[in-house]
Amino acid sequence: VCLTCCSRDVMVKIDQICHKNSVKFFTGDVFGYHGYMFADLGEHEFVEEKTKIAKVSPSVEDGPDTKKAKLDLSETTVVKKRVVFCQLKEALAVDWSGEKAKATLKRTTPDYFLLQ
Repeated sequence: VCLTCCSRDVMVKIDQICHKNSVKFFTGDVFGYHGYMFADLGEHEFVEEKTKIAKVSPSVEDGPDTKKAKLDLSETTVVKKRVVFCQLKEALAVDWSGEKAKATLKRTTPDYFLLQ
């Protein structure tokens, strides 16, 4: 489900319905130069391809680059990952008075507060 140009209450209600029924939910809007996007994908599983790092023995190479690990581009491994997304209601219900939240506030874009 994709929503745009909806009130906060409508977005929260539809997200709750989608989350309950395991339906992916996206919402967003733009206000001039500012905008936001929110995604609730529920439990999302995906695979990521990682390049193996080859260990270099000091006897083979010497010099300043000996300690650096070399990437072996020929070998890759596939890693299965799982992410659990929060609901819109939870994302909007952050208590900004706590110490942990104050540290997070510095990294939070001002556009987050557009939705508030």
